[in-house]
Amino acid sequence: MSDETPICSAKGCRADAVWVLAWNNPKIHTPERRKAWLACGEHREHLSQFLGVRGFLKDVVLLNEWEEQQGG
Repeated sequence: MSDETPICSAKGCRADAVWVLAWNNPKIHTPERRKAWLACGEHREHLSQFLGVRGFLKDVVLLNEWEEQQGG
């Protein structure tokens, strides 16, 4: 496991991630597959909207909750 703090996935952002945006592209992923983008508080809504308008966004959870769910 890395000691590095996860950072936001927004282009050019270097802020610490607080949120996980779980998504899936139904054209290429199986229904249960979840990809994850990380977001800081400032970019959470923007990234959520980007995925949402495409019908990809499945869930938004706090990073610490995501890590607990993933067992890490």
